[in-house]
This record gives sequence, structure tokens and C-alpha cells, in this order.
Amino acid sequence: MRDPHDLTAAFESRTLPKVEWTHEAHVVVCWATVERLGADGALAHLRAAIPRYNEATGTPNSDTDGYHDTITCYYVAAVGALAGAALDDVLAHPTCSRVAPLDHWSRERLFSVEARRGWVPPDLAPLPW
Repeated sequence: MRDPHDLTAAFESRTLPKVEWTHEAHVVVCWATVERLGADGALAHLRAAIPRYNEATGTPNSDTDGYHDTITCYYVAAVGALAGAALDDVLAHPTCSRVAPLDHWSRERLFSVEARRGWVPPDLAPLPW
């Protein structure tokens, strides 16, 4: 894995190759941004930065692809709840796994257009923070 600060800089400058924009990379960028801006600042920043990155790499931000607001909100909150934790601990934490949101949302609700466009509260279980 790339150095977290180099990965974040490549994301911010929109030079990170699309193939490297994995779930782990999303969490790394989230962690670095939360460390820099706090959870509220990170959420505001990432809500703008992820769609810009997607556009730069040819990923449409549509009703079925690209930026997903509920998922972004979830991971910013999950990482924020682990504030001060080492990156390796955040990456290994169950709330930061790729499938963790499905503990709280049904597939239908999480992958709805409404959830992609804006925050939708969980319908299965409350969030642990």
C-alpha cells in the first residue's frame, strides 16, 4: 500500500489511478482527512472531493454509479468514532470493513437512488456511535 499521505495527495490532485481507488484507499483518504479536518470538516470536504475525483477518472456520478452520500457519511462517522487510532487499527476495525454498512441498512435501502444522493438513516440497526 502507498504511504497514506501520498495516496491522499494523489486523490486530492486527481492523479490517483482509478484502479488504485479501492475500498482500502477510500478508508485511508477518509482517515487522513478526518485527522486533518475533523469528522464534520472531512464530510464536507469529501462530499465535494470524491465526485470531482470520479469525474477526473471517467466515473459518472449518477443514480447508479460514482459518489454515494450515505456510504460516505457512514465511513466518515466510523473513522471519526475511531479518532486518534492508528491507520492499521482503523483498516482492521469491523466498522470499517467493506460490508459493514449492510449491518445497518438493507441492500434495497442502501443502494437506492435516495441513499446515493443524500443521507438516509439505517433501516436494520442503529449505528454504534
